[in-house]
Amino acid sequence: MNSSLEYPVPSRVQHPLGQASRRGPLRAGEHVQITDPKGRLHTVMLVPGGQFHSARGSLNHDDIIGQPEAVTLFDGEREFQVVRPLQTDYVMSMPRGAAIVYPKDAAQIVAFGDIFPGARVLEAGVGSGALSMSLLQAVGTTGHVHSIERRADFAKIAQGNVDLWFGGRHPAWEVSVADFNEVALALEPESVDRIVLDMLAPWECLEAVEHALVPGGVLTVYVATVTQLSRLHEDVAGTRRFTRPQVWESSIRTWHLDGLAVRPDHRMVAHTGFLFTARKVARKSVPQQRGHRPAKAAEGLEGQWNAEDDWEDNTELNPVVSQKKVRRSIRDVSAKSREWLSHEDSEPLSLEDSAGSSAVNTDKASGDREEESLE
Repeated sequence: MNSSLEYPVPSRVQHPLGQASRRGPLRAGEHVQITDPKGRLHTVMLVPGGQFHSARGSLNHDDIIGQPEAVTLFDGEREFQVVRPLQTDYVMSMPRGAAIVYPKDAAQIVAFGDIFPGARVLEAGVGSGALSMSLLQAVGTTGHVHSIERRADFAKIAQGNVDLWFGGRHPAWEVSVADFNEVALALEPESVDRIVLDMLAPWECLEAVEHALVPGGVLTVYVATVTQLSRLHEDVAGTRRFTRPQVWESSIRTWHLDGLAVRPDHRMVAHTGFLFTARKVARKSVPQQRGHRPAKAAEGLEGQWNAEDDWEDNTELNPVVSQKKVRRSIRDVSAKSREWLSHEDSEPLSLEDSAGSSAVNTDKASGDREEESLE
């Protein structure tokens, strides 16, 4: 754990973790998901004496605390269903600094990246912690996930989100605020089973990836645009250290079910990013060559994106996240962590305008949302 983060480190937990620790009646300090009469989802943290309010009714937290999960409560004739949120629900409503990796993509990274129990995983670009949760659940307590993030403020938000989900610091998780290349090149050669990159210019890390990844290990990269994908493919092929990559994207379209009205929903989560996987070849070997000829128009041309430099500093490619939003997210997760997780030797979070922030918002749902769609 990088001490420069000044984040309150909760006590490490062994068993159980995450949802496994939340069996039984609903308790104070837990997140619950309330579905109102119109089907809207609200994520709320239960607080003794607190209240949930919406345009369609209200509930007292004391009436929810102690109830079994999946209970239906009433405000007059209006029904509200209360359950513990699934990880996908929690991810979509948690405080954010950087954009999250959507659950549909995180699930495919775990599956097609072959993240197995006990795996040694190196993750670059921790963002808000959404993907880290999926990786940690996959490796379990016997594996190791080392998450690397350049920005300390994003790392603080991610730590708070992940700690709140697991109920403490996951014993398999290590977080560093550093440059990926520096961390990966300092590792023992071929000591990492899987590497997951979520960054703007992943081709700049290929030498470090090749150094750290075991032969046959899987490199998984998440990129958002065609330009990034093309440049990445050209540079990976140029190293001659990886197998021919697999590339795909996924879209999810939910369906409307209401009596005889069975049809696709009008909104969907479409393109969020491309997933790119390749496996490292043995050092004394070379990747398999396949017989195919490029189009004549492409013969003799260098990579079309090679002239693009300074991707990280280009604000058109890498939009700037509002510092006000980042500070608000840090205050939110830090306050909840201090309130509901036990800490040992914790130090105060150093934020200039953290004074006056409320530990828990009891007046309204903290994650009132509808299913998100991308333009």
